[in-house]
Amino acid sequence: MGTRRKSRELVLQMLFQADLGKQAADEVRRVFWNERKDIGPEVQGFAEDLFRVATDRTSEIDGLIESHAEHWRMERMAAVDRNILRAAVAELLGYPTTPRAVIINEALEIARKFSGPESVQFINGVLDSVGRDLGKARA
Repeated sequence: MGTRRKSRELVLQMLFQADLGKQAADEVRRVFWNERKDIGPEVQGFAEDLFRVATDRTSEIDGLIESHAEHWRMERMAAVDRNILRAAVAELLGYPTTPRAVIINEALEIARKFSGPESVQFINGVLDSVGRDLGKARA
Protein backbone atom coordinates (compact mmCIF):
# COMPACT_ATOMS: atom_id res chain seq x y z
CA MET A 1 0.00 0.00 0.00
CA GLY A 2 1.28 3.46 -0.89
CA THR A 3 2.13 6.16 1.61
CA ARG A 4 -0.79 8.38 0.65
CA ARG A 5 -3.31 5.52 0.72
CA LYS A 6 -2.17 4.59 4.22
CA SER A 7 -2.47 8.25 5.26
CA ARG A 8 -5.98 8.46 3.82
CA GLU A 9 -7.04 5.34 5.71
CA LEU A 10 -5.63 6.78 8.92
CA VAL A 11 -7.53 10.04 8.34
CA LEU A 12 -10.73 8.04 7.95
CA GLN A 13 -10.04 6.37 11.29
CA MET A 14 -9.27 9.69 12.96
CA LEU A 15 -12.42 11.33 11.60
CA PHE A 16 -14.46 8.28 12.63
CA GLN A 17 -13.01 8.49 16.16
CA ALA A 18 -13.79 12.21 16.38
CA ASP A 19 -17.29 11.71 14.96
CA LEU A 20 -18.48 8.76 16.99
CA GLY A 21 -16.49 9.54 20.12
CA LYS A 22 -17.52 13.21 20.01
CA GLN A 23 -13.87 14.06 20.63
CA ALA A 24 -12.07 17.31 19.87
CA ALA A 25 -9.37 17.21 17.21
CA ASP A 26 -6.54 17.64 19.73
CA GLU A 27 -7.82 14.73 21.82
CA VAL A 28 -8.13 12.53 18.74
CA ARG A 29 -4.55 13.35 17.72
CA ARG A 30 -3.18 12.62 21.18
CA VAL A 31 -4.93 9.27 21.59
CA PHE A 32 -4.65 8.18 17.96
CA TRP A 33 -0.92 8.73 17.49
CA ASN A 34 -0.08 7.48 20.98
CA GLU A 35 -1.43 4.08 19.92
CA ARG A 36 0.42 4.08 16.55
CA LYS A 37 4.11 4.54 17.23
CA ASP A 38 5.07 2.48 14.14
CA ILE A 39 3.75 4.99 11.58
CA GLY A 40 6.45 6.73 9.56
CA PRO A 41 6.76 10.52 9.48
CA GLU A 42 5.70 10.84 5.84
CA VAL A 43 2.50 8.85 6.38
CA GLN A 44 1.73 10.68 9.62
CA GLY A 45 2.50 14.08 8.09
CA PHE A 46 0.08 13.72 5.20
CA ALA A 47 -2.57 12.22 7.51
CA GLU A 48 -2.15 15.17 9.90
CA ASP A 49 -2.46 17.67 7.04
CA LEU A 50 -5.68 16.09 5.76
CA PHE A 51 -7.11 15.77 9.26
CA ARG A 52 -6.35 19.44 9.94
CA VAL A 53 -8.15 20.55 6.76
CA ALA A 54 -11.09 18.26 7.57
CA THR A 55 -11.45 19.55 11.13
CA ASP A 56 -10.70 23.22 10.41
CA ARG A 57 -13.24 23.34 7.58
CA THR A 58 -15.86 20.94 8.94
CA SER A 59 -18.90 23.15 8.40
CA GLU A 60 -17.83 24.02 4.84
CA ILE A 61 -17.11 20.36 4.05
CA ASP A 62 -20.37 19.11 5.54
CA GLY A 63 -22.28 21.83 3.69
CA LEU A 64 -20.72 20.78 0.39
CA ILE A 65 -21.49 17.12 1.03
CA GLU A 66 -25.11 17.78 2.01
CA SER A 67 -25.70 20.08 -0.95
CA HIS A 68 -24.50 17.36 -3.34
CA ALA A 69 -26.07 14.36 -1.58
CA GLU A 70 -29.69 14.81 -2.55
CA HIS A 71 -32.15 14.01 0.22
CA TRP A 72 -29.39 12.99 2.64
CA ARG A 73 -28.46 14.75 5.86
CA MET A 74 -25.04 14.04 7.34
CA GLU A 75 -26.46 12.35 10.44
CA ARG A 76 -28.45 9.90 8.29
CA MET A 77 -25.41 8.70 6.35
CA ALA A 78 -23.50 5.65 7.53
CA ALA A 79 -20.66 6.86 9.77
CA VAL A 80 -17.95 5.29 7.61
CA ASP A 81 -19.39 6.79 4.42
CA ARG A 82 -19.81 10.21 6.01
CA ASN A 83 -16.17 10.25 7.08
CA ILE A 84 -14.83 8.91 3.77
CA LEU A 85 -16.66 11.81 2.13
CA ARG A 86 -15.27 14.29 4.66
CA ALA A 87 -11.70 13.10 4.12
CA ALA A 88 -12.00 13.21 0.32
CA VAL A 89 -13.66 16.64 0.24
CA ALA A 90 -10.96 17.91 2.62
CA GLU A 91 -8.37 16.69 0.14
CA LEU A 92 -10.22 18.28 -2.79
CA LEU A 93 -10.18 21.59 -0.90
CA GLY A 94 -6.73 21.39 0.65
CA TYR A 95 -4.82 19.86 -2.25
CA PRO A 96 -6.24 21.43 -5.43
CA THR A 97 -3.22 20.29 -7.46
CA THR A 98 -3.94 16.61 -6.79
CA PRO A 99 -6.05 15.37 -9.71
CA ARG A 100 -9.71 15.07 -8.77
CA ALA A 101 -9.88 11.58 -10.32
CA VAL A 102 -7.07 10.38 -8.06
CA ILE A 103 -8.78 11.67 -4.90
CA ILE A 104 -12.12 10.14 -5.90
CA ASN A 105 -10.55 6.81 -6.88
CA GLU A 106 -8.68 6.62 -3.57
CA ALA A 107 -11.91 7.33 -1.67
CA LEU A 108 -13.69 4.58 -3.63
CA GLU A 109 -10.93 2.06 -2.89
CA ILE A 110 -11.16 2.90 0.82
CA ALA A 111 -14.96 2.57 0.63
CA ARG A 112 -14.59 -0.87 -0.95
CA LYS A 113 -12.39 -1.88 1.97
CA PHE A 114 -14.33 -0.33 4.86
CA SER A 115 -17.93 0.05 3.67
CA GLY A 116 -20.62 -1.81 1.75
CA PRO A 117 -20.90 -2.18 -2.04
CA GLU A 118 -23.90 0.17 -2.24
CA SER A 119 -21.85 2.88 -0.55
CA VAL A 120 -19.29 2.97 -3.37
CA GLN A 121 -21.84 4.31 -5.87
CA PHE A 122 -23.20 6.84 -3.39
CA ILE A 123 -19.72 8.12 -2.50
CA ASN A 124 -18.71 8.25 -6.17
CA GLY A 125 -21.78 10.29 -7.09
CA VAL A 126 -21.35 12.78 -4.26
CA LEU A 127 -17.61 13.25 -4.79
CA ASP A 128 -17.97 13.59 -8.55
CA SER A 129 -20.59 16.29 -8.08
CA VAL A 130 -18.59 18.14 -5.40
CA GLY A 131 -15.43 17.87 -7.50
CA ARG A 132 -17.10 19.26 -10.60
CA ASP A 133 -18.57 22.13 -8.57
CA LEU A 134 -15.20 22.99 -7.03
CA GLY A 135 -13.56 22.76 -10.46
CA LYS A 136 -16.01 25.32 -11.85
CA ALA A 137 -15.36 27.63 -8.91
CA ARG A 138 -11.60 27.52 -9.56
CA ALA A 139 -11.91 28.05 -13.32
